[in-house]
Amino acid sequence: MNAMESRMPGVHLVPLKRFADARGWLTELFRHDELPGDFRPAMSYLSVTHPGIARGPHEHVGQTDGFAFIDGAYDLYLWENRPGHEECAEVFRLGSDAPTLVIVPPGVVHAYRNVGDRDAFVLNFPDQLYAGWGKKEPVDEIRHEDAEDSRFRLPG
Repeated sequence: MNAMESRMPGVHLVPLKRFADARGWLTELFRHDELPGDFRPAMSYLSVTHPGIARGPHEHVGQTDGFAFIDGAYDLYLWENRPGHEECAEVFRLGSDAPTLVIVPPGVVHAYRNVGDRDAFVLNFPDQLYAGWGKKEPVDEIRHEDAEDSRFRLPG
């Protein structure tokens, strides 16, 4: 059982294994036969975040994110924001020392900050296409970063 567990229904933290040899290393990021429920990625992208910089907080109405933290050091922040769910917040330290696939369902506000001392990457496998088919639809994102009265705040 994963030592890191979320109290939020639908949030999954799946530890990832690194297989290293003389050539380098390999990590399986996900397998369809091991993904929870109906989560099926529709696309993927890689982002690089500079030290001390955060992405988010934001949430999605219909999209589930699958983040793979396998590089650097990140603090992942989660806030329960779905109607009918108990309000709570959680923080997890993930990255090179704790490689993890995190499934974040719609309505869970999320953000992450690079707490390391170098640029580091995160892979994302959302289950919806960004801006829909052909990038012709509204983006499914509610941004909380700039809202002064937001309860979704990162420390420091």
